[in-house]
Amino acid sequence: MKKSRVRPESSSVRILIVDDHPVVREGIAERIRREQGWSVCGEAEDGPGAIDMVRKRAPDLATVDLTLKTGGGLELIKTLKSIRPKLKVVVVSMHDEALYAERAIRAGASGYVSKQEPMSEIVRAIRTVLAGDIAVSEGFGRKVLQDWAESTPKRGSKPVESLSDRELEILRLIGGGLATRQIAAELNIGVKTVETYRLRLKKKLKLTSAAALVRYAARNIEG
Repeated sequence: MKKSRVRPESSSVRILIVDDHPVVREGIAERIRREQGWSVCGEAEDGPGAIDMVRKRAPDLATVDLTLKTGGGLELIKTLKSIRPKLKVVVVSMHDEALYAERAIRAGASGYVSKQEPMSEIVRAIRTVLAGDIAVSEGFGRKVLQDWAESTPKRGSKPVESLSDRELEILRLIGGGLATRQIAAELNIGVKTVETYRLRLKKKLKLTSAAALVRYAARNIEG
């Protein structure tokens, strides 16, 4: 795991970067270091590393990818917030904002930025979140996510929107070509638990076979 240079100013905003791609981490870190009053207090490539950094470095804000080497970003956000409730989280991800942004906010994040956006958008999102607001793309609508964060919204009509965070994570892994045992190892859960989730997914998505589930996951969920 690569450790970042830490600025000595105690008054600076301490930011942790969580992403499994070193190039992405370095790019975000370099941009953050150019901002006055911000410092990179650490980097992590997976969930355990992020948890360790939050406990040891006490960051004010973390940028978190949803796809990591071990586990899923949504569950990680919940864990990080339970360890450090005041931690602010900005998700920086390749996943579809329309499908994942609401879930990220509900998990405890305060911002969501696509990796396809320029680096300036990540900076904008961090500034917005540090100011106490929710940061999302203009197209998605800040007000909509604010309503979702403060109330219980009605689910959309798409079947995939009815899935729990864990079900969605397993569906993503199925779409990525992972077998049941591989998914169990990836999420640190039992094989029978994964099999149960697969049955739930077929029922919720109205699919009749394991092959149909794999095809659905591959076509509808970004890896």
